[in-house]
Amino acid sequence: MMKQFSYKHIAFCLLAGLGMISCSSKTYIKEIPYNFSSDSYENSASGIKGKVDSQYTNVDDNIEKLSDEELRVKEKYSIIMEVMPKEVTNYSLYSYIDRWIGTPYKKQSLEEKLGVDCSYFVQSLYGDVYGETFQKTPDGIFRSKLIQLFTGRTFLKEGDILFFRYDKAHPISDVGIYLHNDRILACTATGLNIYDFNDEYFQLRYVAAGRLKPKN
Repeated sequence: MMKQFSYKHIAFCLLAGLGMISCSSKTYIKEIPYNFSSDSYENSASGIKGKVDSQYTNVDDNIEKLSDEELRVKEKYSIIMEVMPKEVTNYSLYSYIDRWIGTPYKKQSLEEKLGVDCSYFVQSLYGDVYGETFQKTPDGIFRSKLIQLFTGRTFLKEGDILFFRYDKAHPISDVGIYLHNDRILACTATGLNIYDFNDEYFQLRYVAAGRLKPKN
């Protein structure tokens, strides 16, 4: 016959079991090495960091000592033109351009953010950045004695003036400026902006390019 256990007997067994677990837990907790100072770890880590740091020298990534504005322009236009930042060096040129980007097209106008005609813009830019004076018309710039004309597209360099023909009545209808990596500054119906020179729109209309002649 099975023995009958009373509730009191069961309760006694449970309490005894809990007591054993409690004693065992206290022993376990005492054995955990939490009485450990972080000082030795910090000292060890500092020593390792010192050894690693001693193997390297600090690199000044602004060896040109550029201003914050110049650094902003360099980064912005290297990304837009997809070139290395070291290729963006004419900060006067890109700072000037940056002020006018997005200005709507307006014939025979030169008002920052309000309206711009590209030949007027080129005339103004070359005066401020390069110290040269052109006429305000595309044909007038084309005929200037200050530039050497050529047609080869593979010879284009930053600052070269591009000449386009849009209609038969005007052999030289508009101008643009070559920048880098086939990116050009030009004015279309959407305004003054940077475009891809390889776009069919420009390739079909390209006539020639002009570069400032070296000063004697």
